[in-house]
Amino acid sequence: MEKAKKERLQKKGWKVGSANEFLDLTPEEMEYIELKIACTKYLKECRQKKHMTQVEAAELLSSSQSRFAKMEAGDPTVSVDLLFRSLFALGATKTTLARVIERATLRKTG
Repeated sequence: MEKAKKERLQKKGWKVGSANEFLDLTPEEMEYIELKIACTKYLKECRQKKHMTQVEAAELLSSSQSRFAKMEAGDPTVSVDLLFRSLFALGATKTTLARVIERATLRKTG
């Protein structure tokens, strides 16, 4: 957030902070959320690289478009297991997933 915008909000009585501060998450919970967000973004990237619609990707997984949309949106009802299986079905490998995790970690630390 821009410094000027943050100052304006604070002057109007708003408390400005991170989602972590607002939700009072543990470091482990934040790691999990960040990992899941990185994987959901990569899922969408994989689908788009294959020039597939959500409907086509869902059919590949024997799922529905709405469920696939929830996967890409990071819906909390989507398990990491389903997310990983979907990524593998769209061509991700253990190596590419390791890179996704590494990038998420690097963004956080630096």
